[in-house]
Amino acid sequence: MARQQGWFALILALAFSAGVVCANFPLQLGLDLRGGSQLTLEVQPAGEITTIDSEQLEAVKAVMDLRVNGLGVSESTIQTISNDQLVVQLPGEQDPSRAAEILGSTALLEFRAQKPGTQNQIRDLQRLKRQAEAVLKFSREEGNSFDSSSDLQLDFEQIVLAQKALGIVSISGPKEVQLEQLIDITRLKIAELFEPAAFTGNLIKAGSRQESNGSGWEVTLTFNSEGGEQFADLTKSIAGTNRLLGIILDGRSISEATVGAQFKTAGITGGAATISGDFSIQDARDLEVKLDGGSLPLPVKILEVRTIGPTLGAANIRRSLISALSGLLLVAIFMLLIYRLAGFVAVFALSLYSLFNLAVYALIPVTLTLPGIAGFILSIGMAVDANVLIFERVKDELRRGNTLIRSIETGFSEAFSSIIDGHLTTLISCIALFSLGTGFVKGFAATLGIGVVLSLFTALSCTRTILRFLMSYQTLRRPTNFLPMSQLPS
Repeated sequence: MARQQGWFALILALAFSAGVVCANFPLQLGLDLRGGSQLTLEVQPAGEITTIDSEQLEAVKAVMDLRVNGLGVSESTIQTISNDQLVVQLPGEQDPSRAAEILGSTALLEFRAQKPGTQNQIRDLQRLKRQAEAVLKFSREEGNSFDSSSDLQLDFEQIVLAQKALGIVSISGPKEVQLEQLIDITRLKIAELFEPAAFTGNLIKAGSRQESNGSGWEVTLTFNSEGGEQFADLTKSIAGTNRLLGIILDGRSISEATVGAQFKTAGITGGAATISGDFSIQDARDLEVKLDGGSLPLPVKILEVRTIGPTLGAANIRRSLISALSGLLLVAIFMLLIYRLAGFVAVFALSLYSLFNLAVYALIPVTLTLPGIAGFILSIGMAVDANVLIFERVKDELRRGNTLIRSIETGFSEAFSSIIDGHLTTLISCIALFSLGTGFVKGFAATLGIGVVLSLFTALSCTRTILRFLMSYQTLRRPTNFLPMSQLPS
C-alpha cells in the first residue's frame, strides 16, 4: 500500500507543479483569440526581375521578419500563401495603418549631395514644409480645428498661396489630408534637387534616442567599414560648400544637413551618423525599425488589412471555453454512468490530462488559436477512448469470473497494444500536418500532437496509479463498483 501511496503522491506533485506553471506562465493567444491585425502582402517584380520565385519570396520574408520583431509584437507569424503573397499576423497590434506603413515601405536609405544652384528652391520648399507641419501639428492639438480657429484658417490660406507660387498642384480633400499630402509632395520635390545616390545605407545597426537639447528624438546609424568610408568621402566632397547632404528614404527627403568646413580634409569619419528631423518618439522608433530590418529586395503591395478587435477575441475565447467545458461535462456524465468507480477515475485522470496540457502549452510555448483549441478538445476524445478500451477489458474479465485485481491488471495489459496503435497513427498524422501545413493547420497539429503524447501518459500511468491506489482500500475493492450485480457471474 505504501508503494501505491508513493506513486499517487508523485501524480499529485506533478499536478501541483502543472498548476504553478499555468499560474505563472500565461498562455500565448493567437490573432483570433487576442485580437490584432492581419496584412496580406503581394511581392511585385521590379527591374530585371519579371517573375517572383521562392528564393525571392524568402528574401522578402526574411526582411519582414526582422521588421515584425522590431515592432515588438509577440507571437507574430509570417506565412507564404502563394508564389508571390505573404500573410503577416500581428496579435495585439490594434494600429494596422502603422504596421502597414512599416511593413509595406521599401526602406531604401540613400545619401545624396545637393545639386549645385538649387539653394533657393530647397529653401522655399523647406519653408513650406515646416509651415505645413506646424499648422498640421497645431490642428491636432486638443480644442483646435479649422472650423473653430480663424488663425488656422489664415495660416492654411497662406500655405495654399505659397504652394501655388511654387507650382504645386492643388490638392483636394479635408484640410488635414491636404496638409499631409503637401508635406509628402515637398519631401519628394526636395529629394529631386539632390544628385543620384552616392551610396545606400549599408548599416550595421539603427537606433533611436532623445536629442541632447531634449526637444525631440533622433535616429542613429552605424555603418559597416565600406559604408563608413563612402560616407566620409561624400561629406568631404561637400564640406564648406553650402551644399546640403540629403538623407533620402524611399525617394523622400527625411533630413537635409549641412557639413561644416572643418570636415573638408577627411570628411565625417567614425562610421556613424545621426538623422534628426523633429521626430516624435513614435516616428523615430518606426524609422529605426524600418532601417534596422533592412531594405526590401523587391517592392510589396498591401492587398488587404484586417483588424480583429479584442472584443471579438474575448468572445471567441468565451465560446471556446463553453464548448470545451460542455464537452468535458458530457463525457464525465457518460463515464460515471457507464463505468461507475472506473468512470470517476477516468474523469479525475482527464482533469489531470487537461492541466498537464495547459502547462505544456505555456512552457513550450504554444500559440493558442481556435483550431488549436479544436485540437485540444479532439485530444480529450483520444484520452477518453483509451480509458474506454481499458475499462471495457476490465468488465470483460469480471464477467468471466476473474478477481477484481486480476481483471484490472489484465484490462491494462490487453488494451495496451490497441492504445499504442491508435495513438501512433494519430501522431503520424499530426507530424505530417505540422510539417506540410501552415498557420492554423500547424496550430491544430501541435495541440493535437501534444495531447496524444500526454494522453498515453495519463491513460497508462495516471489512470493505473489512481486505480491501484483506490484498490488498496478494502471498502472500494468490490466488483459492483465496476459492473452491475446482474452482469456478474453467479
